Amino acid sequence: MNNRMELSFLPIAENEAFARMVISAFLMQLSPTMSMISEVRTAVSEAVTNAVVHAYDGERKGKIYLRATLMEQKVEIEVEDFGCGIADVAQAMTPFYTSKPDEERTGMGFSLMLSFMDGVQVTSSPGNGTLVKMTKLLHEEDLDAL
Repeated sequence: MNNRMELSFLPIAENEAFARMVISAFLMQLSPTMSMISEVRTAVSEAVTNAVVHAYDGERKGKIYLRATLMEQKVEIEVEDFGCGIADVAQAMTPFYTSKPDEERTGMGFSLMLSFMDGVQVTSSPGNGTLVKMTKLLHEEDLDAL
């Protein structure tokens, strides 16, 4: 099965839940396990929240793009923004690092994305936004559900 979707939405907190529901609905074509849905939803949630909180600093300007491609053995997901960007991606991916230390934040969620997805790539530059590419392979238990 090959299929692709693309969606854009405003960088507001309410759209994080929307993105989680959209990716869940899109994954249903694969008859995924509940574990797979939960893991992908969490990774997407973290990436979208980063764009809302860090890239656009809570302002209602710009857009967040959610793209997903289903293939025979995997799903590829991209969350992209054109916000402030990340100066040091390696530092941002450090557990518990946040660009908002004055707020009650536990980090930027990259460690969660890395633990739930089979591949995570982050491309960013200051002033140009951030692209988070994530891959989830269909594992044996997921294939049994097909």
